[in-house]
Amino acid sequence: MPHDDVLDTPRGPAWVDTDQPPDPARALLVLGHGAGGAVDAPDLRALRDAAVAAGLVVARVTQPYRVAGRRAPAPAGHLDEAWVAVLAVLRVRHPGVPLLVGGRSSGARVACRTARTVGAAGVVALAFPLHPPGRPDRSRAGELATGVPTLVVNGDRDPFGVPEAGPQVRVVVRPGERHDLRGDPPGTAAVVIDWLRTHDWARA
Repeated sequence: MPHDDVLDTPRGPAWVDTDQPPDPARALLVLGHGAGGAVDAPDLRALRDAAVAAGLVVARVTQPYRVAGRRAPAPAGHLDEAWVAVLAVLRVRHPGVPLLVGGRSSGARVACRTARTVGAAGVVALAFPLHPPGRPDRSRAGELATGVPTLVVNGDRDPFGVPEAGPQVRVVVRPGERHDLRGDPPGTAAVVIDWLRTHDWARA
């Protein structure tokens, strides 16, 4: 797929694909991909389409390890470092609107871990991998303590688990969905848009 531009990061070049709404933007939503996936995953594409229609600028970021052709993810610190570098550039490009961050699976974790650092107003976590399959003892629930309003959308059949709601964390469970959230991507996107509207980050 073509990519809008390439941004340098301390971990190598990242790709950024940006979609603009026809009218002045209500917010900037930056999305990251899953560990071995890409920004054209069905749930990310559906969310991109719905968010642009609701008045948001949407930027989808491909991490440097994927740009380099590797499927195995880089260490968490490297992912976070590259993400923060890209967000610094995007914030300058799209000033004056709330910054929302998110993604699916690994990308959701990166967005959660760095939300405070990048000054995000909110987080959208699709298919948040609560723990490795079969290892509930290795919970990542602490990463959801972002300090800002956070929406988690997981399938009830996700082998990576389903987080519990908490302070500022809303959890929506999609019946019949697994980790890939491929069953009904437009429905998943609609859940996110409804949540964005409650915070006035999306057009009614």
